[in-house]
Amino acid sequence: MQETIAAVSTPFGEGAIAMLRMSGPEAFAIADRFFRSRHGSVAEIPARYAQFGRVVDGEGRVLDEVVLTPFHPPASYTGEAMVEITCHGGILITRRLLDLLLEHGARPARGGEFTQRAFLNGRMDLTQAEAVMDLIKAQTDLALRAATEQLEGRLGAEAGELREGLLELLAHLEAYIDFPEEDIDPETGEHLLARLAQAETRVSRLLGTAEQGRVLREGVRTVIYGAPNVGKSSLLNRLLGYERAIVSDLPGTTRDSIEEVINLHGIPVRLVDTAGVRSSDDLVEREGIARTLRHLERADLVLHLLDASQPRSAQVESDPAHLLVLNKIDLGEDPSWLGAEAVRLSCGTGEGMERLADAVFQRVMGGGAIGSDFTVAINARHQACLKTARTHLLTARGGLESGLSAEWIAIDVREALEAIGEIVGRVDTEELLGKIFSTFCLGK
Repeated sequence: MQETIAAVSTPFGEGAIAMLRMSGPEAFAIADRFFRSRHGSVAEIPARYAQFGRVVDGEGRVLDEVVLTPFHPPASYTGEAMVEITCHGGILITRRLLDLLLEHGARPARGGEFTQRAFLNGRMDLTQAEAVMDLIKAQTDLALRAATEQLEGRLGAEAGELREGLLELLAHLEAYIDFPEEDIDPETGEHLLARLAQAETRVSRLLGTAEQGRVLREGVRTVIYGAPNVGKSSLLNRLLGYERAIVSDLPGTTRDSIEEVINLHGIPVRLVDTAGVRSSDDLVEREGIARTLRHLERADLVLHLLDASQPRSAQVESDPAHLLVLNKIDLGEDPSWLGAEAVRLSCGTGEGMERLADAVFQRVMGGGAIGSDFTVAINARHQACLKTARTHLLTARGGLESGLSAEWIAIDVREALEAIGEIVGRVDTEELLGKIFSTFCLGK
């Protein structure tokens, strides 16, 4: 019998209200042991009806006035009997109510266990389950829209169509396996090749969105780099819209890295302000410079900041991962920068900041805006499955072209089918499910 689980679903701390969740076959019975309202029992409360009542302890003392909402199976988030209790948001009362649920028979939920049960009970596929966490963690409107599209099942539907196509293809191959005396005739072979090519094209199109999905979920790690006093901290402050870093004319003011996230045209950008790179005898400053170099190695994009009023150095070179930014144009641009491909701005006046935002967006998205089709914001797990599927599809296609028997081709088609099925969770892999849902927060 499935255990009944409970957890606090709101963040730890004080607030106006907090919410506890309980799901499982004994959810209503456990709630009846401490919840008092005008209804005789929780099971008699209409589904999704928010009922005011009181929570009492074992001695009949009122602990809190709450609102309890029952969800009857299978029309609940988990597909099981489920109760949501909204109470006052104090740390102590929330903890006490959770203890009460556990004392009466529930057990503490593991991270992501509510959503895992929703998946196991057929309320959503695996891509939708992952989208729940993407929705919670979304930092920009574009990331939110992408997660919403996936939560609605569009990526799952795409994977489902791919599976159906491969199943039909495999059925054709199985027919030839059942009748080995019949070779695959040229006309049928051409048809199968076309189906394989079509599946491969769809897989490749989905794979092409992996970087877009990574950017929307994780953000672009962007390092502000340059010599001392070129305005790195000023640029960080200007982009953030408030004074986050100390700004001084003294070289070596920034000794440690400062990291903040901004929303830039819908893309989360993780800005890292670093120590200015120069020769120094100061041990603390040298450690800051060493950290700068480590950040540069991990950066998706480097904003190489230079002083436009100073002569151009021969060491300034073009690099695909570097975006050249000329600051202090309000002081006048040195003639040596004439014709240089760079974003020109002034952190002092704010001139050119929109040009910088546009340039970062264009560089990150490869010169094109994010498309309106958000079915394809795949994550790293989806990418690995699709790569496996594409490898087997290419092998099957090569085998068909070289005249291999249907048995050998069918093996690769089956492997591709399994890989696609793994995207939506149509595999029996407890380790995979445990890894995915362990990243979720408690109560979700």
